[in-house]
Amino acid sequence: MAERASWSLGAALRGVFAARTIDEDTWDDLEAAMIRADFGPAVTEEIVEAIKHQVERFKTTDPRDVQRMLRELIEERLAKYDPTLKLTERPAVVLVVGVNGVGKTTTIGKFARFLRTFDRTVVVGAADTFRAAAVDQLATWAERAGVGIVRPEREGQDPASVAFQTVEQAKRDGTEIVIIDTAGRLHTKGGLMDELGKIKRVVEKQAPISEVLLVLDATTGQNGLAQAEAFIEHGGVTGLVLTKLDGSAKGGFVLAVQEKTGLPIKLIGQGEGIGDLTGFTPHVFAQKLVG
Repeated sequence: MAERASWSLGAALRGVFAARTIDEDTWDDLEAAMIRADFGPAVTEEIVEAIKHQVERFKTTDPRDVQRMLRELIEERLAKYDPTLKLTERPAVVLVVGVNGVGKTTTIGKFARFLRTFDRTVVVGAADTFRAAAVDQLATWAERAGVGIVRPEREGQDPASVAFQTVEQAKRDGTEIVIIDTAGRLHTKGGLMDELGKIKRVVEKQAPISEVLLVLDATTGQNGLAQAEAFIEHGGVTGLVLTKLDGSAKGGFVLAVQEKTGLPIKLIGQGEGIGDLTGFTPHVFAQKLVG
């Protein structure tokens, strides 16, 4: 997690853990810090109650024990979900979905670069043909990442046919991983889900789909999740990508979103640069979040 995000929650927690003893203020301050960090009321209450129970059981009065218990509980709950990217098929096809404005296209560029650091060959498909700027934007990021791109052959081309051509080219060239950009908005949600379903059916005639990654903007927290519910319900999502964690104090959303959706976080974006997308590791994240 980037420095600014962990500092926001970390500063509040340091005040809790620096106290001389554990008292009612400890629990009030801990609860307030967690709510502000967007853990959500239910998760906050469960974790605080679990820590209270442990404190009573071990009869500790040291707030540093509360810090350790909080870190361990968060890590334990985060680790219930497997963050491993399933990219063993050749080609491995990844659909990237999400509402417009969450950083979907930039995430694809960063993801392509992330895969290149592991010496994987990658091609991206510009299947968001409903937004004229999306193709050019994706081309810019593909160039930065050093990967190929398959563009629509004509304006307004059917997104599924662009996806088909991308997989076709990958198979022809022996490219290992295909990342396909998809539309984030149509006139109706039903139309958008139908379009996504069509892309999947067309792609699966050539290769299995390895991952469907939903991009969420961490700064919008629970609101962003509500906007993305149609994708979760109908889009066959296999994992989450959280962007903009660097500009947010909402570190708790990481845990809340996994538990609300039942989906693992597979990648986190921590800045604006092309190298600022990394895999998600529960142990490291809990350590940075709590200290």
